Amino acid sequence: MDCPARGRTGAGNIGIHSQKDERYICHVCGKTFTASRGTAFYRLQTSPELVTIVITLLAHGCSVQAIVAAFGLDERTVVDWQERAGQHCEQVHQHTVERPRDLGQVQADELRVKKQGGILWVAMAIQVSTRLWLGATVGAQRNLSLIRALIQKVRACALCRPLLFCTDGFCAYVQAIQRVFREPVCGGKGGRYLLRPWDNLFIAQMVKQYACRRVVGVIRRVVQGSVAQVEWLLQQSQGGGLINTAYSERLNATFRSRLIALVRRGRSLVQQATTLYYGVYLVGTVYNFCSYHKSLRIPGIIGGHKWLPRTPAMAAGITDHRWTVKELLLFRVPPPRWTPPKQRGRPSNAIKRLVALWA
Repeated sequence: MDCPARGRTGAGNIGIHSQKDERYICHVCGKTFTASRGTAFYRLQTSPELVTIVITLLAHGCSVQAIVAAFGLDERTVVDWQERAGQHCEQVHQHTVERPRDLGQVQADELRVKKQGGILWVAMAIQVSTRLWLGATVGAQRNLSLIRALIQKVRACALCRPLLFCTDGFCAYVQAIQRVFREPVCGGKGGRYLLRPWDNLFIAQMVKQYACRRVVGVIRRVVQGSVAQVEWLLQQSQGGGLINTAYSERLNATFRSRLIALVRRGRSLVQQATTLYYGVYLVGTVYNFCSYHKSLRIPGIIGGHKWLPRTPAMAAGITDHRWTVKELLLFRVPPPRWTPPKQRGRPSNAIKRLVALWA
């Protein structure tokens, strides 16, 4: 991170240090690094093929005990690989998905997860038109701080365009959306900037009424915005219909089938919140980049294909092909560009040369 040439590609600053050991060298700072630096396989002694198979099984609902019995691995090793892959997938998600784009309609929901000695809550959001998973947060309580952390992730993915939020009747959503989606505006006077809410921001809720653990009625209401504008956004994002949370609930079912800790009435309990958090990001990133979605396929006319399948990342324009799990684990997230150090007085000639080359 101290190298001024970090995050630059194609600038001629990287050379081969050792072909046998697959090591490279930076000609600017003189540091050497291995080819697996920045990937999920960094400093692993196991073959990448075995690690990829284990991560693929974990991302599609296979339990840790089954993998231990099949491959003869230690349980702690499998859990460590899962957390390592989850950390890498979180970085990939932040680099690729958390970019401003026109979302249209976003649905959000929460999941209740059993933990040893307590309860955890997982809040997730999805873009309806592309079925793109926008991120998740994990908390010990289902409160405003949990929902606000989720809405901040959605804010990182949103452009200032007409945006509709469809949620359940939890009152924290309205307060979190109204607080997060604000922009600072200079009021012309000294002091703190004024916070102005986004234009064309709409909130709709679908509240289910229960009796004897069964749904007996549904109340649909528009909390912010007009009914005509909400209906127009519903037509643009999902082809019409009523206010609903069906897409987020279907996403919850996908996560429950792919993450063993989320299975209803199962015996597998979460031990730590971090394990659940990285497991959710592993499943969500594999869902975005490595899994075809049947509702996203388009008619194909090239090569005689009747349908062309697409992943949510392909539908959102992030990538042009379906990634394999190994390709996902090998993806290198570039570090942020170097910025000149702040100092008093005039910069030296050496700093000026670095700024001219790499800033």
